[in-house]
Amino acid sequence: MSNFASIFSAIFSIFAQALMIFGGAIPYIPQYLIIKRSQNAEGFSNYVCLTLLIANIIRIEFWFGKHFETPLLLQSIIMIICMLIMLELWTRVHTKSYKAGQQLGAILPRSGDKKFTDFEIDYFWKWTTFGSYIQFLCLFAFVISAVTWAFINNKFYIETIGFLAVFFEALLGIPQFLRNYRLKSTDGMSIGMVLMWTSGDIFKTSYFLIRKAPKQFWLCGTLQIAIDIAILFQVFIYSDKFKNRKR
Repeated sequence: MSNFASIFSAIFSIFAQALMIFGGAIPYIPQYLIIKRSQNAEGFSNYVCLTLLIANIIRIEFWFGKHFETPLLLQSIIMIICMLIMLELWTRVHTKSYKAGQQLGAILPRSGDKKFTDFEIDYFWKWTTFGSYIQFLCLFAFVISAVTWAFINNKFYIETIGFLAVFFEALLGIPQFLRNYRLKSTDGMSIGMVLMWTSGDIFKTSYFLIRKAPKQFWLCGTLQIAIDIAILFQVFIYSDKFKNRKR
């Protein structure tokens, strides 16, 4: 009986770790498919990608100063790959719409691609070439790596970037929340994505508590759950049924 229990425990542990590593990327599959099928990226905020890319780059730097569980490190690598895939699709679809708008005269700003190397703050994270996003991320990774190398033995610095990593990740829903609030609509947003955000955040916060991960992880996991619930509430209040009831 004890052997069966130990085998079951080992299998469950492997499953939980695998879910931890790959589970964070799964919610973006329905949103990816919606954008690809509709060729419309307006329902998804690319600032979600920015938030998660920055958060996971910083989390990897945190690992060099304070080793945490390998599954959490692998999760960051997988999430970076996932966000780059999402960002490439978003940029391709959004740029196509942008250029179509220019041809129709609906968009008046100066023609041509918007690139990172233009160094125009008004177009930050609104570039029309995927390479510009890669350039920015490489520069950011280089700078944060250099600073971390210089302060690798400074406990305050390491704890600070650990907090910033999970804090940025906790705010991943904020760009989507603000986009929904600005448009007073959740059209084009995958509800399945948000539901999977919520269930995933509940799972990983529980995982952090059970595995006694650094407190930064579970505190910000709790904040993520609250933001997820707020977005789900937007789905309700911006629905046609609710709007008609208010009238």
